[in-house]
Amino acid sequence: MDLHTLVPLTTGITLLTCVLAVLGVHSYATGKAQRQALVDRLAATGQAPAAGRRRRFADLDRRLRRTKAGRKLELRLAATGLDITPGEFSVCILAAVAGLWLVGQAALAPFFGPIAGLLGVWAAAQFLDWQRQKRIEKFINQLPELARILANATQAGLALRTAISMAAEELEAPAGEELGKVAAQLAVGASMDDALGELADRLPSRELVVLVTTLVLSNRAGGQVVGALRNLTETLEERKETRREVRTQLAQVSLTSYAVPVLGVGSLFLMNGVKDGALERMTGSPAGQAAVIVAFALYAIGFVLIRRLSRIDV
Repeated sequence: MDLHTLVPLTTGITLLTCVLAVLGVHSYATGKAQRQALVDRLAATGQAPAAGRRRRFADLDRRLRRTKAGRKLELRLAATGLDITPGEFSVCILAAVAGLWLVGQAALAPFFGPIAGLLGVWAAAQFLDWQRQKRIEKFINQLPELARILANATQAGLALRTAISMAAEELEAPAGEELGKVAAQLAVGASMDDALGELADRLPSRELVVLVTTLVLSNRAGGQVVGALRNLTETLEERKETRREVRTQLAQVSLTSYAVPVLGVGSLFLMNGVKDGALERMTGSPAGQAAVIVAFALYAIGFVLIRRLSRIDV
């Protein structure tokens, strides 16, 4: 096997290994989060003791939580539902950036090492946004059932605090987990406005804001909340169907937005595979480096524009 055949083969195997590693980490994190949710639910019912896994990089995690960036990262991780601390996530990101830096430098050219590292940071941010949006979508789909449970509980004469605790026990994740946090805050003396406000901040959506506003106003004014929740349940069901139709129509456009940068990166490997060392010679001059930076910037602009043009707020 000659050198021209070995280089593309090695590059392809390396990329496949990286993709499988990312999928493995995602599956592992999702499985751990589901297991922890099950343990917490059993512990709440008295069937199993509450237990948590041993946290790694505790010192780094404590230092990060003292910083403003660390607190923001903690909120983003809490919104995703992943069972991972800011310290653990930061170490994983640093390891991924270092690995991508070495792969980009060895497979393409030394100039592409820092670019590959930046792409790793961007991919991590996109993963968090995707995980958070998926959790929000799942929570929105549970809102009609949540409004129905609250309406039935308040109609039966239960207080709103008790109705929230009941909904936390009956609903699955993520609604059950988030309402459990609200019930825990209410149990330690937090006001209804603050507890529901933090819920709306963790999982921002128009539907949840409407539900929170309805509950807060009814709790303040002492009005009849049953009728408002009944009407809100029907509205949420209709919006749920509308969101599903819009998401189906825009699925191809969303895929195109990710295909554009992937094609750009793939063309680099194709160019280097056709003529070995072409990228190293091209990036050896300031003009070539500037051309590569401009090309990546244009791909990034294209990605952002496609995402913005395809975004429809329902």
